[in-house]
Amino acid sequence: MSTSQLSTQSAVARRSAEAELRRLIAKFAPAHQRLIGAMRRWLRKRLPTAHEVVYEYRDCFVISYSPNERGYEGVLAIRASADGVRLYFNRGKGLPDPAKLLRGPAARRAGFTVEGASTLARPAVARLIDEAIARNRVPFARTGRGPVVIRSVAAKQRGRRRPNQRLKLPQCACRFSRLTPSPPADLQEIQLP
Repeated sequence: MSTSQLSTQSAVARRSAEAELRRLIAKFAPAHQRLIGAMRRWLRKRLPTAHEVVYEYRDCFVISYSPNERGYEGVLAIRASADGVRLYFNRGKGLPDPAKLLRGPAARRAGFTVEGASTLARPAVARLIDEAIARNRVPFARTGRGPVVIRSVAAKQRGRRRPNQRLKLPQCACRFSRLTPSPPADLQEIQLP
């Protein structure tokens, strides 16, 4: 798909995606809900043609603002969890940051906690956002309205096992084969899930 034309999202599909996103946002405290809404409105105004690619994880969700449906090509991302709301820059490591706002150990990503909607209006933050958009490798479409795309990752994640359900195998059963014809009786008991 060319970046000059957007895939059209039907009104029904958009309402369904927005409802799913509202369901995800409703899990958080009212203050975080208002902050997420304000950040979405602000970023939508700044990037009207961006795809909002939503990833749901166990304890958080991420909204990537991308020129297409591939969230990894996104410029900015909102991450909401019980710990707070953060704004991430996909390639934040190379951005000039004289105010030292960006945090994070990753080589490609850096971000900061957003305390309030007024944080986005700060000149240092606006400069970071402008620079990140200018450096993006894939350009955004010039016209149109970007769709909301839900990508549920939580459904694909494997559940954690409880400790008593793990298999208990000997460290090295081969050492017993040299000494005795079979391993000791206590090593033969294996608990199955």
